[in-house]
Amino acid sequence: MTQTPQPPEYDRTGAYPEFDREVIPPAPPSPGTVLVSLPKTRPIVTYTLLVVTILTFLLQQGSSALYGFDLVAALGMKVNESIAKGEFWRLITPMFLHGSFLHIAFNMYALNVFGPGLERHFGHTRFLVLYFLSGFAGNVASFMFSTAPSLGSSTAIFGLLGAEGVFLYRNQRLLGGSARRALNNIVMIAIINLLIGLSPGIDNWGHLGGLIGGTLFTWFGGPVLSLDGIYPTLSLVDTRETREVVLAGLADVLLFALLAVGIIYLRGN
Repeated sequence: MTQTPQPPEYDRTGAYPEFDREVIPPAPPSPGTVLVSLPKTRPIVTYTLLVVTILTFLLQQGSSALYGFDLVAALGMKVNESIAKGEFWRLITPMFLHGSFLHIAFNMYALNVFGPGLERHFGHTRFLVLYFLSGFAGNVASFMFSTAPSLGSSTAIFGLLGAEGVFLYRNQRLLGGSARRALNNIVMIAIINLLIGLSPGIDNWGHLGGLIGGTLFTWFGGPVLSLDGIYPTLSLVDTRETREVVLAGLADVLLFALLAVGIIYLRGN
């Protein structure tokens, strides 16, 4: 009776004891198969933003319990009169402030969904610039068109939404059909959320400004992917030059800063 030989036992260390603990190399890819390695950037900035925003919300709750009102929000939320008097930090700080648990929960969920993937392709620094620039653009738009005080990181989140859409659109040839389907989903998410933003008490101008800011920066400074390497093992590399990224960021900041200064000047006269 012939016995079928059994494969060597595999243990959790990734070694085969029967072969003196030597790791057997993986089988070569089948003909026509292309192995593409993706960037392995860990989403450090995304997780840092999550932690900082949550800690800020806890400070808000603590100040409310201690003083009877939200001192942190009072010092940092978007208030047009205060900005016009020179408190320009209020065009940045609102993206770390929130009005309720549901408010911060929704925004942090969105950051956790879009942040890691974008940071992987943008890199730490460019992703951080994208986040702050989107929040700044959203607060400038809110300052221009809305008189109501506002707070929340949704300005920056909408910038990430716009960035995701542009990234998928610019690189859909390499990313394939899944990218096109994801792009359709991004467009629908943006439209639905902007429609929801028409409800009372929601700063839709901030959302729209953040969306525009993130879209512009990514169009002119976001990753443009290409394949590099030797067949069949290839890597996705970003062909965008550093100077293009820097110029895109500076132009975006300058555009919205000039809009803010222009509005302050016009309202003062």
